[in-house]
Amino acid sequence: MRTMARALGRAPSTVSREIGRNGGQRAYRASEADASAWQRARRPKRCKLAQIRVLARLVAEKLRLQWSPYQVAGWLKRRYPQDETRQVSHETIYHTVFIQARGALKKELLQHLRRMRRTRAMRRSRHHTQKTPDHGRITNTVSIRERPAEAEDRAVPDHWEGS
Repeated sequence: MRTMARALGRAPSTVSREIGRNGGQRAYRASEADASAWQRARRPKRCKLAQIRVLARLVAEKLRLQWSPYQVAGWLKRRYPQDETRQVSHETIYHTVFIQARGALKKELLQHLRRMRRTRAMRRSRHHTQKTPDHGRITNTVSIRERPAEAEDRAVPDHWEGS
């Protein structure tokens, strides 16, 4: 497997995961694996909580108990270690609660999220906040021409400029 990975310019773990995901060494077929990869990559994907109602009920139950999505995801992973249909990431929980079009979790669960009751009601992506006009700018700047007179005579050590 290492030689195959080296020839493909990939890490051995990547090749191993790909083979394992598609039937193992004995059953792996490149054309079937390729078709499966294209199928998995299709967008938009249906949310896991919308597909698996039992999982959605478990998540909703814990959110009503004031558990954070991170705690819920951790609990599911420990409670159902071998069953991936009963596991979901904390990000998926947040996305499902905030994007109501998915309909997997009710809007009333929003009030059970700890932070969201005190702060914002909608999450925004990191890229959204970086597109604002004042992103990365220093606010309330003062021109060097407006500095006080005592800075000009350099009598105070704090006002010296480095050379």
